[in-house]
Amino acid sequence: MMLSVVIPSYNEAATIEKLIAAVLRAPYPDKEIIVIDDYSTDGTREILQADIESKVSRVIYQPFNQGKGAALRAGIRAATGDIVIIQDADMEYDPSEYPKVIQPIIEDKADVVYGSRFMGGEPHRVVYFWHQVGNGMLTLLSNMFSNLTFTDIETCYKAFRREIIQSITIEEDRFGVEPEITAKIAKIKCRIYEVGISYYGRTYEEGKKINWKDGVRALYCIVKYNVLR
Repeated sequence: MMLSVVIPSYNEAATIEKLIAAVLRAPYPDKEIIVIDDYSTDGTREILQADIESKVSRVIYQPFNQGKGAALRAGIRAATGDIVIIQDADMEYDPSEYPKVIQPIIEDKADVVYGSRFMGGEPHRVVYFWHQVGNGMLTLLSNMFSNLTFTDIETCYKAFRREIIQSITIEEDRFGVEPEITAKIAKIKCRIYEVGISYYGRTYEEGKKINWKDGVRALYCIVKYNVLR
């Protein structure tokens, strides 16, 4: 089964080359790599054009900055693999764990797999307390509406059978895409698994982008896509 790795990227000049090298080394040989540059202004776009285009399957250049959700919409639309996995460009998640994340799909036990940062015994960098509290509250609220038992809806590592994720219309342009996808996956009654993954979180000084405004939007999206739709 071919794996499509969809990589949204915005102002990741410090990590994009290391990330692509790690994805290329990942222990799953049959894969296509799709990078979406969300109109970076820090030199990421130039690095992609000069050094990375020839190493990956496709680079999509957004005409203006739109957000992670819009980048995922473009990348998922372009995917042709049997399985689609989302990979952030910031080196917080380890591509060597792809086999673990997609194994339930390969074994035909799951249609969707989330890689949870809060289950299992993998290493985690100790960073922001209130981020973890906020993520826990969002996950709990999402579970209350969807009647599911996720531990980490905000995780980057989400893997899908391609026909599942391409059947969903992504509407959110920014980080609200995470609860949106979770709500829409819950409604189509597919088989969902979680597996424990490692996590090497960044600080804001190192380039972390999500903030409290994105948390407020996520709350709205949980209600919007679970209740109002």
